[in-house]
Amino acid sequence: MPEIVSGKITDISPDGLTIFVPYSNWERAARREYEEVEVALNDGRTISPEQRRTIYSFMGDISAWSGYERDQTKLVMKQEFINHHLEGLNKQLFSLSDCDMTTAREFQRYLLDFMFEFDVPASLPLHKFFQDDIEYYVYACVTHKRCCICGKKADLHHLGATDDHTSSHVGMGRDRTEICHIGMMCLPLCREHHMEAHQHGDQALMDKFHLTDISIDEKIAKIYKLGKKETK
Repeated sequence: MPEIVSGKITDISPDGLTIFVPYSNWERAARREYEEVEVALNDGRTISPEQRRTIYSFMGDISAWSGYERDQTKLVMKQEFINHHLEGLNKQLFSLSDCDMTTAREFQRYLLDFMFEFDVPASLPLHKFFQDDIEYYVYACVTHKRCCICGKKADLHHLGATDDHTSSHVGMGRDRTEICHIGMMCLPLCREHHMEAHQHGDQALMDKFHLTDISIDEKIAKIYKLGKKETK
């Protein structure tokens, strides 16, 4: 177990950081022959109440799905996240009581991906938890083929324009297997919400549920077996 101490940055230059760490036990430092250190840079923003509520809501859903007690679920999910997503000093510092906002966001994303991968039912609409991270949420829905509104199995809904504002609608004479989909804008929608988009318009749907559209990239095209090259 490393000894963790706190310090303060006293100078920032193109060559690096100068850090002062008050430390009175010089005998222990000499005995242990400290030479190298790890530094965790904290911008002062700790986990928000909204992030904490989201994380505990997700772990409650996972607990109900798995049959494990909440405390056991918390222990397992935290340990898996620490083992596979954190490095160095962050492994020692991760706590849901006072971790930084960036780590909390990454843990929230990890739980979302776990729920999608293992088909864990959500007790509340997931998109409401990701208003500050909506692009990641919608992208995760696309790659897991989940409706970004209700969480049901989804197909890809092409929106009316690409990210360069050209037409993105597929159909009406446009064969999805013979056109390039890269750069087209999309949303993952179930049949019900797909129909709502057609009835009321794409923008109205996104405004209603506070969503954003996603540009199709190589990964998405591969998942949905879409054309990736322009035909001549």
